[in-house]
Amino acid sequence: MGEEFLRCVDACIQFIRRNPEMYQVVHESYRRAVVRRFPYVVFYEHSDITVIVYAVFHCSQDPKKWRSRLL
Repeated sequence: MGEEFLRCVDACIQFIRRNPEMYQVVHESYRRAVVRRFPYVVFYEHSDITVIVYAVFHCSQDPKKWRSRLL
């Protein structure tokens, strides 16, 4: 199960790399992508040539907690 989780997170990040504007902005310039098959999201930000992943966050946690990680 752990290897499948890592594969899904990696696939999500690879998709973000190819299509960084696919997901909506959820806070300031940060975007959120959903990891397939698992209750996780990836928070990231992108510029013309760079994608920065700030967190892989479990969806059952307090939603206010992810904002503190982005600041």
